[in-house]
Amino acid sequence: MTNEIQSIFNRIAPVYDQLNDWLSLGQHRIWKEMAVKWSAAKSGDTALDLCCGSGDLAFRLARRVGVTGRVYGVDFSANLLKTAKERSQKQYPEPVIAWVEADVLNLPFNDNEFDAATMGYGLRNVKDIPRSLQELYRVLKPGAKAAILDFHQPSNPQLRGFQQWYLDSFVVPVADFLGLKEEYAYISPSLDRFPLGKKQVELAHQVGFTVATHYPIANGMMGVLVVSKF
Repeated sequence: MTNEIQSIFNRIAPVYDQLNDWLSLGQHRIWKEMAVKWSAAKSGDTALDLCCGSGDLAFRLARRVGVTGRVYGVDFSANLLKTAKERSQKQYPEPVIAWVEADVLNLPFNDNEFDAATMGYGLRNVKDIPRSLQELYRVLKPGAKAAILDFHQPSNPQLRGFQQWYLDSFVVPVADFLGLKEEYAYISPSLDRFPLGKKQVELAHQVGFTVATHYPIANGMMGVLVVSKF
């Protein structure tokens, strides 16, 4: 499954940003800014962005930590990391951001290394969610926060129906138009498997996070899990 998802993201890399804009009607920028704010990253921090894709969250973290800080963007897609590097060179001529090709289930970092972390649309796709949260817990410093943004199934049946209609009638057809129907058809089944907010909070507590809160956004169709290590 991991190799399959990795292959999908390598294939969609050239149109990843364009598709995100179209499919979220530009709203993904707002949601990502919310996640970065909840991570509490500040000037001089060493921050981590897991499943960084083409770099949106990492860029936002870089603006928060400033020239005295450091950001590491981690992804298993070499093609997406290439896109992120190219975008980064235009925005950050100095090496504020380091791009690392790695598996989030086995991070190449020391214990207690990061002051803040984010993850956007990645937790839903990992092979082992508890292991991913455990690795995140391991690399965060005591007192650090992380914010994890992803799709979420609304509790309201009408909104859940709308979400499914949106995926079937808009997301997949747009992807089909770009020749990526198979690549984006995976979203719906991955959402069915993804734990709801309450369960995400339970999993976070199980791996050691003292404080964990899930915030539904976009009428519950998206959510941000905010965790703190003490």
